[in-house]
Amino acid sequence: MSKILKYRYGTALRLFFLYTALDSQAHAEMGKEYATPHEGWDLLWWTLMLDIVIIGVIFAAITLYLLVKYKRKGLNDVGTAKPLNALASFGWVFIPVFVFMADDVFLGLENMKHWLDFRRPPADALTVDMEAYMWGYEVKYPEGITLQNELRVPAGKPVRVNLTSRDVIHTLFIPDLRTKWDALPGTGLFLWFHPQKAGDHVMTCTEYCGMLHSSMYGKIIAMPEGEFTKWVEARKPRSQAPAEQTELKPGGES
Repeated sequence: MSKILKYRYGTALRLFFLYTALDSQAHAEMGKEYATPHEGWDLLWWTLMLDIVIIGVIFAAITLYLLVKYKRKGLNDVGTAKPLNALASFGWVFIPVFVFMADDVFLGLENMKHWLDFRRPPADALTVDMEAYMWGYEVKYPEGITLQNELRVPAGKPVRVNLTSRDVIHTLFIPDLRTKWDALPGTGLFLWFHPQKAGDHVMTCTEYCGMLHSSMYGKIIAMPEGEFTKWVEARKPRSQAPAEQTELKPGGES
């Protein structure tokens, strides 16, 4: 094998191992379980961005190298390199395609895993009903509490939101919790999320629903679990005390 071919193959192998080394750390994190859905989506997104950057840099470097190395010096210059044999040609095509396709398949499977997890809320999730309307949200708790444009939840506990719409199509979007789902008239749908810490989160509508669409937003307030329990007890509708019964004497006298 000539020195030129050895140099080319060596350069290609160095670039390949650079790609696998940089990408392997992110991929190693992909298989673990996550406490919240948005952690998995975030890692998947940044792994995809890392893949794109690494692949782009490798191809750009190879392209620039070939442009400079084999730039024609004159109009009549003719290349002197021998054509690659069939095995080498096959290797230059098959190996990169296999590596990149394997990476794409892996990312696709991870995406499917996160999607299936997103459609299977934990059994112990707090469940609330939300009805979207022009232009707000009505939230109902199992205890009979009703809120407008506000959802209070316990921090550290998964929350399932059963969605429907009173009028037109709306879409509930919680940006920093990476969750989004449609609310359709006459149809019961759901999403779930898992706020890890106490704090406020914005919920908004991303489906154009009329003149005041841009003002259709509300707040999700994640509270420490003890405070949330006290809040529920304080807001829970009180059942009416039974009416005082009058003892009747024989003959209808009281």
